[in-house]
Amino acid sequence: MSQIPSYKNIHNRFKLDGNSFKFNDLFEVAYSFIKEGKPHERIIGDFLMDWINPKEIIAVKTSGSTGAPKFITYSKQAMVNSALATGDHFGVTIGSSALHCLSAEFIAGKMMLVRAMILGLELDLVPPNGNVLEGNNKKYDFVAMVPIQVDHALNQINQVKTLLVGGTAPSSTLINALESKTTNSFITFGMTETLTHIASRSINLKEEAFSILPGVNISRDKRGCLNINVSYLTQELIVTNDLVTLESDTSFRLLGRIDNVINSGGVKLIPEEIEQMISTLISAPFFIGSIGDEKLGQKVILVIEGKKYPTDILSKIEKENALNEYQMPKGLAFIESFEYTDNGKLKRKATLSKLEVHPY
Repeated sequence: MSQIPSYKNIHNRFKLDGNSFKFNDLFEVAYSFIKEGKPHERIIGDFLMDWINPKEIIAVKTSGSTGAPKFITYSKQAMVNSALATGDHFGVTIGSSALHCLSAEFIAGKMMLVRAMILGLELDLVPPNGNVLEGNNKKYDFVAMVPIQVDHALNQINQVKTLLVGGTAPSSTLINALESKTTNSFITFGMTETLTHIASRSINLKEEAFSILPGVNISRDKRGCLNINVSYLTQELIVTNDLVTLESDTSFRLLGRIDNVINSGGVKLIPEEIEQMISTLISAPFFIGSIGDEKLGQKVILVIEGKKYPTDILSKIEKENALNEYQMPKGLAFIESFEYTDNGKLKRKATLSKLEVHPY
């Protein structure tokens, strides 16, 4: 990435809702959003105010999916570098049309704004809820959504040339639906600490391994978890709790999170792997969890959102022979609504604390 621009170098092709703006124009835009804008625009206004102030750093809020949300700081230059890496990886070109449909309260929404300003994108703003393409027939070159947004917009998703799906893992049903679309869809991997994605895998090509972005180096520690070094962000090693297998120096398969691992009768089980194996058999939102058991230590259970799902689902799973005896849930639980973070990630532990389990 030669001749790297600074955060003040707003691209001359950058447009926001059809209007061109330079760096010195952003104060007026931000002020207008904060004073007169809709809720999602006020958050964007706050971010733009942060972007144009003389401080070299910005505080970003973590999702809170594995603990209490917290703020971490990154330099604006690191965010510029991340935007350039995304442009290289996905072939985003100057003047590309893009849709901003993620809350700018979190890093994914902030980074879409940075990409637009630095890469010279023509960015349209919409509220980050419901069907974000509803009433809009425009075609977009580049869009990032969370899975629930993709699901709501599925009938119009062919309006999008390149789609990034992130925030949380999409269901097998959604992945299968996207495979039949003309949209080039990618599942992304990243976190607030890496300023969104550092790797992706193609849905259309049915890739199972994530390929890393330029400037990223990966390794696997003694726990089997992914360690990341992103040279354009920080010199510090980013240690994750994500269990992986390394396919090569530039690709990996994601297995699940080490803090979700269930030890049942001395056998360590990865819930995310089990969920993948049975994802086509359950139409409602669900996850694999565990409860304490005197004999096994931890007993595997299937947790389903809603209370109207057929209670014979465990029998159906068993008949499919999709799971071995250790993976097979020993209990079934229903919860009217799961606990989620503000940006839609499942809070497993908080949800499990609400359970009433029906033994199988």
